Amino acid sequence: MRTTILLLAVLTLGLMAGLFYAYAGSVMPGLRRAGDRSSVEVMQRINEAIQNPLFGLIFGGALIFTGIATFQNAGDPGVFWALLVALLLYAATLGVTAVVNIPLNNRLARAGEPDALEDPAAVWAAFFPAWVRWNVLRTLTSVGAFAAGCWALLEY
Repeated sequence: MRTTILLLAVLTLGLMAGLFYAYAGSVMPGLRRAGDRSSVEVMQRINEAIQNPLFGLIFGGALIFTGIATFQNAGDPGVFWALLVALLLYAATLGVTAVVNIPLNNRLARAGEPDALEDPAAVWAAFFPAWVRWNVLRTLTSVGAFAAGCWALLEY
């Protein structure tokens, strides 16, 4: 069971790191090149679509599996410390998401339907720079968490 939980921890950490990197490396640069109204609409739709059970399982599962794996490997210092680093970095990722990115997403949703916006450029300008800046931070923390999880797997 220890092996399965450790593998699930590393897998879910990797999936989350990949998701945040995909935003940083392709989604947001692509939206930067699109028109403001289109960018608002696409980001609103992405934020709606991502709220699904599979995403929730992976998003929360990374924390839960890593926490359980950390506890299960308390007697193996090499594995334990690597997992503790992974857990703390992923917790930081969730913190940034909860405190910054989700509130920005919610504000963007409350702006209304893109076709009805009087000034889509202002809406996008209030959203984009902050969201991107904080997404870069959570990309770094989640990639660090995944790397630490991989290190724990090697130690195991």
